[in-house]
Amino acid sequence: MKQRITYLLPEGSTLTPDDIVLSENGVNVSTAEPPAIEKRVTAGLSELPTELRDVFHNIHELHIRYASRVNCAGSSPLVSRLPPGLHVFFTPRRSDSEVNLCPILHTIFSPTLRCHTTSTSFSSPPILSERFAHTSSLQYFHRLPKLLHFQAWLARTFCPGVFRGPCPNEVASLSYASYIDIDFDAISHAVTLTAVWRQGITAQAARTPARLWREGDGLEVGLLVPEQPEEPEELKLGGFLTVVGEDEEPGGTLFSFPSRHHPLPPSTPATFKTSFQQPTGLHPKLDISLPRQYLAPPKDDGSCALHAYLTLPSALFLDRYQLDDAALLAEHNLKALRSLSGEQDLEAPDWVVERWGSAALIELASPPLPSTNRTTLTDRREAPDWTATIPLHLRYLQAPTPPIPSPTTRAGPKNNSNSRSYIDLTIPNPILFWACTAQEGLKMGTNPFDRVNLGYDGLFGPKTMFYHVPPATDSTTTMILEETISVPVLDARWGACVQVGTLVAVVVGFAWVCLGLFRGRGRGKGRGGEKSRRVRDVSEASVKKD
Repeated sequence: MKQRITYLLPEGSTLTPDDIVLSENGVNVSTAEPPAIEKRVTAGLSELPTELRDVFHNIHELHIRYASRVNCAGSSPLVSRLPPGLHVFFTPRRSDSEVNLCPILHTIFSPTLRCHTTSTSFSSPPILSERFAHTSSLQYFHRLPKLLHFQAWLARTFCPGVFRGPCPNEVASLSYASYIDIDFDAISHAVTLTAVWRQGITAQAARTPARLWREGDGLEVGLLVPEQPEEPEELKLGGFLTVVGEDEEPGGTLFSFPSRHHPLPPSTPATFKTSFQQPTGLHPKLDISLPRQYLAPPKDDGSCALHAYLTLPSALFLDRYQLDDAALLAEHNLKALRSLSGEQDLEAPDWVVERWGSAALIELASPPLPSTNRTTLTDRREAPDWTATIPLHLRYLQAPTPPIPSPTTRAGPKNNSNSRSYIDLTIPNPILFWACTAQEGLKMGTNPFDRVNLGYDGLFGPKTMFYHVPPATDSTTTMILEETISVPVLDARWGACVQVGTLVAVVVGFAWVCLGLFRGRGRGKGRGGEKSRRVRDVSEASVKKD
């Protein structure tokens, strides 16, 4: 088992070799500023439990991504983002074989996952770029606010009977991780778990001394600071690296590499906000707002486009036919629906939908920037935020069944009948990024912090750079990257009445149509008879005159 721990300080920080103190089985890192932390553990299949090895033997590749719903500022090179929740991307070893991942997902992450079988619950993302190699054939998503079940499984599996020490401490610190990646591919026959704590209070939970978990393991520790790169497509890091048990003192390092994920340039520090228009009703509209003065693309070569990536639960869906209307797109500041996968049935209620939901990639129609004279800049600063609106649709939902009261429960006031007419629906916020074309010949895979298989990256070509727009932060409160709306539901007590009412409405409507057709036919015959008589009278008068 190999470990790699990287401490990343903000750009401009000062480092010295004294910031890293070596010991026989670990490293202590002390810095004046709290760093962002990436911890990576790589294990072979032989080091995993039997039930996991049996599953991996039938999988070509598996990529599990968990993104926290707590907003934390990302620093280079840890800037890539995903909508909060649990994302699973995998490809079976044989296309004609059935590999059911749902039982193992229930065991590891949560028994309440809405996952029945791989064939019914997973979706197949489209392949828009045939040249891109990092595209899995199946996708799954579930909103997962906390990782308590996953942490308990890790502790039982890898720290049995141990309540103190590096192993349980590392498992406990995952509660504050910004994101967690688990990767496996059949070529390497190895499983990699990567956890990242972005800068801020959450990173303090993972700032523990780096220690070897057991003899024979490898541990590499780095303390790095971003430097100014020579090329815009590259990232540059400098600092100190050390390998526990091999190096007597930290060694200096300075290296650069192409990267597919970048922060926005300092000249355009844009952030975005999301909100739903009120009242939401059955057709919620999601507003994405950005400041107009920072809507400049990160590159001025005309290759950049602003995109929003959404993962919608099964209760909500997009109508691809509605988004084909050019007038509607222009009205909502949208350019095109680039990709839509998952559940797309426009009529099915939520209780019959088996797939997890749908994923959508939408290109936003950012307005052209005006000239940069002083008057224009002042006007742009005072102008209201630019807003793009994404129209969504709500499936018919059932009201939750109230719990059966216990005989010993004291009777209280009756519930309000309207309390079961609405429920709260929580939706992950989308992510925003500029997708720009990179120069030919760049080898993105040389990035030691490279992150692929995120769902949206496979929809672009291999030479695409993503400049991520971070969510707006509130310094006074912890921002949750989810939106909760109150939506109407169907009370099961009124289900029979609705069915009878619908039948009566259909019958009455059909009778009204038939009655209208019958009356129209009778009037047509009457007018035809009168016209025939007038023609006959005119003919007879003409004959008599002659």
